[in-house]
Amino acid sequence: MTSFNLTSPIAIGCDHAGVDYKDVIKAHLESKGFSVKDFGTFTKDSVDYPDFAHPVAASVENNETAFGILICGSANGVAITANKHAGVRAAICWADELASLARQHNDANVICIPARFVDEATAIKMVDTFMNTAFEGGRHEGRVRKIAC
Repeated sequence: MTSFNLTSPIAIGCDHAGVDYKDVIKAHLESKGFSVKDFGTFTKDSVDYPDFAHPVAASVENNETAFGILICGSANGVAITANKHAGVRAAICWADELASLARQHNDANVICIPARFVDEATAIKMVDTFMNTAFEGGRHEGRVRKIAC
């Protein structure tokens, strides 16, 4: 199995709690030559996370982007919202090992980062790990097929 097809853009979005992280992660990815489609938000004014999670998840669901990155205070709201989309497997990650396992075992295609619980360096490391880790398939393949309703 391979990791993501990184010739497609990477989707990113956040609510007001994740703006700084989004900007840092986006700059990091662009500095490595990746195209990033930024769905906002762009200010720290209070917003509703579904308004940004749905467009990111839809872009992944419709194969318009390679994978998605969502950031909010706890990551719970964006993960719950993204997982309403068929074909989206959004995983909350707060450590590098979880980002790796989300890909290896769950074939996650959206990483959800809790800005209030990890530092920016950890967030960047998790994104790098997530995008460069392949789904193992094998015994996990059947389990992942059972996720969709």
